[in-house]
Amino acid sequence: MHKIELEKAYNPKSFEDRIYAQWLESGAFSPAPSEDPPYVVVIPPPNVTGVLHMGHGLNQTLQDIVIRFHRMRGESTLWVPGTDHAGIATQNVVEKRLKAQGRNRRDMSREEFVKETWKVKEEHHAVISKQIAVMGGSVDWTRERFTLDQGLSRAVRDVFVSLYERNLLYKGNYLVNWCVGCGTALADDEVEHEDTPGKMYHIRYPYADNSGGFVELATTRPETLFGDTAVAVYPDDERYKHLVGKTVRLPLTDRDIPVVADSYIDPAFGTGLMKITPAHDVNDWEVGKRHNLQVVNILTAEGRLNAEVPAKYRDMTIDAARDAVVQDLKAQDLLIKEEEITHSVGHCYRCGTVIEPFLSEQWFVRMKPLAEKALAAWRRGEILFYPKRWENTYAHWLANIRDWCVSRQLWWGHRIPAWTCASCGKTTVSRMDIEKCPHCGGAVCQDPDVLDTWFSSWLWPFSTLGWEGVEQAERETPADLRRFYPTTALITAYDIIFFWVSRMIMAGLEFTGQVPFRDVYIHGLVRDKQGRKMSKSLGNGLDPLELVDEFGADAVKFTLAYLCAQGQDVLIDKDSFKLGSKFANKVWNASRFILMNLEGRNLVENPPLRPIDQWIYSRLNAAAKTMTDAFLSYRYNDAASVADAFFWNDFCDWYVEAAKLSLHSEDESKKDRAVSVLLDVLARALRLLHPLIPFITEEIYGKLPNTKESLIAAPYPSPVFNEKDAEIEKNFLVLQDLTRQIRTLRSECAIPPEKKARVAVNSSEFGEFLRENSPMVKAFANISELSFSAGREKDCPQGAIGLVGNGFEAFVFIADAVDLSFLKKKFTKELEKDKRFISALESKLANESFLRNAPTDLVENERIKLKNARARVEKLATYVRDMD
Repeated sequence: MHKIELEKAYNPKSFEDRIYAQWLESGAFSPAPSEDPPYVVVIPPPNVTGVLHMGHGLNQTLQDIVIRFHRMRGESTLWVPGTDHAGIATQNVVEKRLKAQGRNRRDMSREEFVKETWKVKEEHHAVISKQIAVMGGSVDWTRERFTLDQGLSRAVRDVFVSLYERNLLYKGNYLVNWCVGCGTALADDEVEHEDTPGKMYHIRYPYADNSGGFVELATTRPETLFGDTAVAVYPDDERYKHLVGKTVRLPLTDRDIPVVADSYIDPAFGTGLMKITPAHDVNDWEVGKRHNLQVVNILTAEGRLNAEVPAKYRDMTIDAARDAVVQDLKAQDLLIKEEEITHSVGHCYRCGTVIEPFLSEQWFVRMKPLAEKALAAWRRGEILFYPKRWENTYAHWLANIRDWCVSRQLWWGHRIPAWTCASCGKTTVSRMDIEKCPHCGGAVCQDPDVLDTWFSSWLWPFSTLGWEGVEQAERETPADLRRFYPTTALITAYDIIFFWVSRMIMAGLEFTGQVPFRDVYIHGLVRDKQGRKMSKSLGNGLDPLELVDEFGADAVKFTLAYLCAQGQDVLIDKDSFKLGSKFANKVWNASRFILMNLEGRNLVENPPLRPIDQWIYSRLNAAAKTMTDAFLSYRYNDAASVADAFFWNDFCDWYVEAAKLSLHSEDESKKDRAVSVLLDVLARALRLLHPLIPFITEEIYGKLPNTKESLIAAPYPSPVFNEKDAEIEKNFLVLQDLTRQIRTLRSECAIPPEKKARVAVNSSEFGEFLRENSPMVKAFANISELSFSAGREKDCPQGAIGLVGNGFEAFVFIADAVDLSFLKKKFTKELEKDKRFISALESKLANESFLRNAPTDLVENERIKLKNARARVEKLATYVRDMD
């Protein structure tokens, strides 16, 4: 063989694009034909509104890892890519762009606006696709989908009509979450609640009989009093029973409203009285229905007060009206007091505008029947959550679900397939566009609203595989749907478990009769080192592409996997990615060393194995088993940490270093054997690491003289354990323990590298093994002479320090290398210092005040310090005693 040159320095830019192009050209990302069950993942479709952020980077890394792992296990794997049209978010982007050009959506036709939005979609889609490729995503690009493509649009329309036909979809005037900023209704789970500073206003509502009496009511929103249609009390509240059936005067108006009794009222809260505003509060809406109260909507869709309020306040914004109302209440001596408070306020998940409860005619999906099916499937064990604790969140949300408002007052999205007749007023819901009323033949007008973005996303697992409707699926099931549905796993962040995960399960059961996936892995969010969400306003965001440019895709992917512990958020900054970079460099440099030592060597088939060879294969098998178990249960950090420990510690620090003894031998057959085993172990190690660091492993694997196929399609290492593995592992643990203790002692005694010391080892159980491998111990521990005996020494030999391990004792003759008297003084001084440190720690931990008030982790850290200090004192005392 000839030596193979890798670049001296690891430079991912020199091969990552080339490797990805090779994978694409070979069709490596497409599922291989197989009769066995496939492994299928559908990508959570990123919104076509911008570039991918670190959350996407983490999510796509985790999906790519398991896809590559299952592909290497010989399974037919499919990872479906795609993007989401993101109705509100994308329309906002386009409207901002138009505003910058001095234009407005209302100045354009609907068709013109949609055309502009498609342009934005194409721009962003190209960027997103590039980002997925740069990160190494092994998605099947031939099956890419978009939530507004023709096939998915047919599926969305069919589902809308089917739900309507099944009496699971209806239209009506109900209180919805209204975003003034976006100009549309939102579903409950699109509202983000934040603790916000505010005020509680206590207001007099005078008795209508002009007797001079009044009731005191408190509200955070005094401007909504114009929508009050009652005051409510608890039925058995003795303080107010006498008021039920009477009326009070609505402040700042000439309108009187009744006092009603309702069990919803909490008599212990505030004054025990509550203003009822049915058009602007969800709970008040229910009270209003029970008492048949008038519903007065005081807001326009633009968030201004309308004609239902006194003329003075009309067309005011909500904030302006609040200020004006408060001033007028003060002027009329109707404001009792104001209190500073902090309360939970709903905000739009997209633009951050405060949400207004708003009476509006909207389309709703009846969710309870769908939720019951989804709960039953989970209880039958058809869905498995990782981590398991997310099951409780899933079950609680479904058990308390409310109907889903699915209509949005936008132009970008799936237009609602409903037409209203101008003549007879009837509404027709249809799978096909209609031009005239099927009831009377009159002219019809299509509903101007579009469907919630999530209405297309909840069909994603089966619509992306060719499902376009109930009748189509029953008539002829599409090949991909038949082959790849249900999918296997969903990998997503916990912040969309309500938006998306639960709804997909409901849709899958309702329209295909099956859950859409078996495994649901819920990962954490990417945050900065302080635990804050990454955002532009905080300036703590990280761009995955910039990180790839600086560190390489493998370094980014490995770091994210290494830090992704189940059930925890990933806390990172830019420096975090040095972890992955160092590991990739280690893989590169170790491989480069091996390939540089091939000159003149011959590959030996089935070479005889030395104990060190048997040991590295045993370690490889153990790593393969642990990593396989970790990948199968989505424990990414466990897999990455085992990979790191095996390659860095077992392979590089021990095995490669041991192999250097053979490579420097005069015996050519030893060199051939060493190189042959090194190459075989390296090839297996690269297969082991490939799911975590695909680019570098593919690049190196393709240069090995003992490999032929592309690594992406090579088999993942299968653990094959030998009955002698346990004995080999046990022996090498002793060898490693002896080596580490000698190295530690050399460091503590400040023995310079050029000074070597003699070592005598006593071990009846491991003596023979250590003797056979003494060249390795001498090289690793930098010692001049290694002698053995079977019995134990009564006393430590003169000029030596004793070491004790499991199954051996050793004496290091440090007098050969250092001045003992100087060393004894050094250790004695350190011993006294450590004793004082222990005394201080013991006092601290005996202090009840410290134990009671200090954080738990701080107390535990102090206990660990004490334990380590005591161990060090015991060791130093032994050293000093041995030198007497």
